[in-house]
Amino acid sequence: MREGCAFLDEKCLLLAAQMLAELRRREALAAQLAPLLERARRAVAAALARHGLNGLQCQPPLGAGERRLALRRHSILGVPLQEAAIEGAAQPASPPAHPSPEAIECREAHAALLDPLARLAAIDGNLARLHAEHRRTARRVRALEDVLLPEIVRDCDEMEAALAELEQDEAIWARSAAGRAR
Repeated sequence: MREGCAFLDEKCLLLAAQMLAELRRREALAAQLAPLLERARRAVAAALARHGLNGLQCQPPLGAGERRLALRRHSILGVPLQEAAIEGAAQPASPPAHPSPEAIECREAHAALLDPLARLAAIDGNLARLHAEHRRTARRVRALEDVLLPEIVRDCDEMEAALAELEQDEAIWARSAAGRAR
């Protein structure tokens, strides 16, 4: 039980280390994503100013083409983790009825967000799964340390005391039997 408790405690440390690594990856990705989000925000504002909301809604989106979400799965200590990326080339958009450089910039700025946001979503999912497993493992460690191990120690102490009493009773019985045999 002590070895199991030590193993679970070590598992908690490894899960926490993996969570920190995922957080570092998330922070680096968020730093890369900030200018892309600002570009997309400015592009939407410019396109709205030029076309209005209804006109912007009528602009064709970037075609999917060969683009697809690629997931690579692996696990750490039984916790499923994944990495995501957008692979392939985008298909050119169909020609708009009222083309403008603002609408093209808006389309391209939002297309540039796809891959970083897919990677960010995978990291956030990993963090959620790692956190849930860490909480579950920590709860098990606390149960072992605070409930089960003390109960086992108390039971062992009671058994040792009972065995000591039996040895004393047996020694007394052996002495009295030896005294009668003489």
